[in-house]
Amino acid sequence: MRLGRVGAIWLAAVTTVAVSVIGTEPGAAATAAPVGTITVSAASSLTDVFPVIAAAFEKRFPGTTVRFNFGGSSALVEQVNAGAPVDVLATASEPTMWKAVNAGHAGRPLLFAKNTMAIAMPPGNSAGVTSLSDLSRTDVITAACAVAVPCGSAARDLFARNGVTVRPVTFELDVRGVLGKVMADEVDAGIVYVTDVRAAGSAVTSVAIPADRNVTTTYPIAAVISSANPVTAKAFVAYVRYSRSAQGILRAYGFARPW
Repeated sequence: MRLGRVGAIWLAAVTTVAVSVIGTEPGAAATAAPVGTITVSAASSLTDVFPVIAAAFEKRFPGTTVRFNFGGSSALVEQVNAGAPVDVLATASEPTMWKAVNAGHAGRPLLFAKNTMAIAMPPGNSAGVTSLSDLSRTDVITAACAVAVPCGSAARDLFARNGVTVRPVTFELDVRGVLGKVMADEVDAGIVYVTDVRAAGSAVTSVAIPADRNVTTTYPIAAVISSANPVTAKAFVAYVRYSRSAQGILRAYGFARPW
């Protein structure tokens, strides 16, 4: 099968990863394919798409298994910095990832996707939310993420950019917490990623935010320095960033290219 430029770059990256790691071990083989199990700690907004990418990765590299730990990016970074047995870290913002990189616990990150914000409401939209400005109404109960996590800082920046004052009644630890409040009809609206709205399907209704008034967050992924399986960890990082398969899956789930 003829490979395109992206596919060729990806294969070169995976090969380089395997050789560079295995080649440093005395008596090790010159080359090695990814094998074994890795644990990936990933932002909760990747809950739906990453298992699909992992299935494609496992098919491409028989003998590999990818397990996941999903949660708020800030909490995941704290876990990695505390020595949790994680092989790969994927966060929903660059500043969050750099807390792990600067602490010496994550390798060079690669940017693999972008996301933007949307307003999610229960299907009936009983509060009649039609725009971001409606969230400033005192009769609209709104949920958002805590500012310490990427979806919360993005919501804060979104409100500031649009000059609206919103006082959420709850600050969740990750975006799926916000989405859950909306789906349970516990709030009138929640600030989530556009990919979360797509994932929820008919369980929510939504209001799109114009591109020129929206904010964007970029997702980085990196191998954890202390990984017990560095070859497979780095191969997975390269696969997410460079393979046409993974990038196509990300597009299908609503994520945008990071470049």
